Amino acid sequence: MARTDNAAQRGRADQAQFADKVGTKEKRKIKGRRQRRRSPLFYAGMFGIVGWSVAVPTVLGILLGWMIDRRWPGAVSWTLTLMLVGVTLGCLNAWLWVRRESRRDD
Repeated sequence: MARTDNAAQRGRADQAQFADKVGTKEKRKIKGRRQRRRSPLFYAGMFGIVGWSVAVPTVLGILLGWMIDRRWPGAVSWTLTLMLVGVTLGCLNAWLWVRRESRRDD
C-alpha cells in the first residue's frame, strides 16, 4: 500500500510541475501577443532568414549542375536547369516559412 501512495504522490508532483510549466509558457505567450511592437532587428533577422532560404538551394543547384555539366557534357545546361530548380525550391521554402510565422502572430 505504501508503494501505491508514493506513486500517487509522485504523480501529483509531476502534474503540478507540468501545470507550472504550461502556466509559465502561457503567460509568456500572452505577454508576447500584447507587445506587438517589433524592433528593426527582428525584421532584419527575418529578411536574412528569407534570403538564406533562397540563396542556399540556389547555390547548391548551381554547384550540382556545374558538376554534372563537367562530368557529362551535353545539349542541356544542367547548371541553369538546377539553378532554376534551386530558386524555385528556395522561394517555396521562404514563402512557407513566412506564412507559418504570420499564422503564429494571429
